[in-house]
Amino acid sequence: MPFSERVSRLKSSLIREILAAAQRPEVMSFAGGLPAESMLPKVQWAQMPVALGQYGMSEGEPALREALAAEARALGIACDASQVLVVSGSQQTLDLAAKLYIDKGTEILLEAPTYLAALQIFQLFGADCITVPLQADGPDLAAMRQRLEQHRPAFAYLIPTFQNPSAVRYSEASREAVAALLDEFGVTLIEDEPYRELSFDGGSARPIVSRLKTSSWIYTGTVSKTLLPGLRVGYLIASADLFPHLLRLKQSADLHTNRLGQWQALQWIGTDHYREHLLTLREFYRSRRDAFESALQAHFSDLAEWNSPQGGLFFWLTLRQPLDTRTLLDAALAQDVAFMPGEPFFADPDANHGHLRLNFSHIDPARLDEGVKRLACVVRTAQNLKVV
Repeated sequence: MPFSERVSRLKSSLIREILAAAQRPEVMSFAGGLPAESMLPKVQWAQMPVALGQYGMSEGEPALREALAAEARALGIACDASQVLVVSGSQQTLDLAAKLYIDKGTEILLEAPTYLAALQIFQLFGADCITVPLQADGPDLAAMRQRLEQHRPAFAYLIPTFQNPSAVRYSEASREAVAALLDEFGVTLIEDEPYRELSFDGGSARPIVSRLKTSSWIYTGTVSKTLLPGLRVGYLIASADLFPHLLRLKQSADLHTNRLGQWQALQWIGTDHYREHLLTLREFYRSRRDAFESALQAHFSDLAEWNSPQGGLFFWLTLRQPLDTRTLLDAALAQDVAFMPGEPFFADPDANHGHLRLNFSHIDPARLDEGVKRLACVVRTAQNLKVV
């Protein structure tokens, strides 16, 4: 059967394969970015209007769009509801953006490392990924300027707040500098912020799109990390020049996002009980982060380096003695431990060995120390074999 040329570039999602392998109840998983099930809020459906069972607007429910626009304005983003598009999880934003911008060979600018599902989408459409190394407070600005001088990327895709996988949060200075560079070179920004509300130190910073003066932009978020992933409700907010094109692409994809999920999200967004829920969520995940870091100090201090994440759901470890962490998967699963190798988060995975992404939000605290201990043993054994 003759498939499209694009299918030859289609890669399976390693994280989905690992999660499938980790379905056994005895497996201690640090692999996926799953919220803790105990923190999924109880939802009510009794008051939902029957009419929501009908087809809806491609743009999304008007009241939800208004609420999302109000939240965005509070962050400093100049927008109104006419610029909000409700999507089927924020990953649909990346699919729509890829369809809007990418032909085979189109250059785009990414962080290194970056969100692996974004890489999967962009490479599927044939993008040529130009990358900028991440530092502790944001991208290497000298390298970013050099890339922009040498290339003409269609857009820059950035995750400036508790980046997945690195947990880096751009500083104020970095955000200002990045915005100035994108304006100087006329590059569109796609800013992905699924973890903004999961801040453990109370820190916040205006989105980069709010600092742009001339460049086009798309800002995207989701309720998956704060409410229920199963709702599959995300949103994008776009500069006025881009919105009509994104709306037409959305119409060609799925007509409209799940209206029942949109109604449920609307019961929370902008309300006092949502703000109270976020406070509880932050405290809960801060506690889980602290417990996870204690286990890392006990079992990984001689094996790896890491920065303590100030938000989000992940630790990003850099091994002191690099190796291809993909080769550790089978041994880890044999010890009933699942984790996410670092290589797939890079556009050139074979040139970037020696990192692990570990999720701290989902695992039962009673099993945490044993799981980290077993994973450390797998790493140590592999490194000793490599030395021999």
